[in-house]
Amino acid sequence: MYKVSDFSEMTGLSKETLRYYAEVKLLEPAFIDPNNNYRYYDDGSYFLAILLVKLRRLGFTIQEMVCVMEDESFANLDGLLIQKRHKIQREIDDLLLRVEEIDAFLESGKEENK
Repeated sequence: MYKVSDFSEMTGLSKETLRYYAEVKLLEPAFIDPNNNYRYYDDGSYFLAILLVKLRRLGFTIQEMVCVMEDESFANLDGLLIQKRHKIQREIDDLLLRVEEIDAFLESGKEENK
């Protein structure tokens, strides 16, 4: 079992994030000591925490992460990752279009100054 401070260091999740994740039922402690309310995490918690770190880095929202965690078999994870990939690709395409529009606008300004 790992104390919150140790678990925070192991996973890269801040103590505040761990509290929040417990509050929204994303990652609850494996054990809470009834005498002092200290929270402890185990090796299974570590796996889930690393998954949450990865999902967050991939741009998943809290609600999307909740959906992943509610599906204990992770059967829908592939589908959610594919959806996220398509969304990111659309955002990239949109950004590239904006860059082209900016370049065209800059070029039109240069032509008018001649």
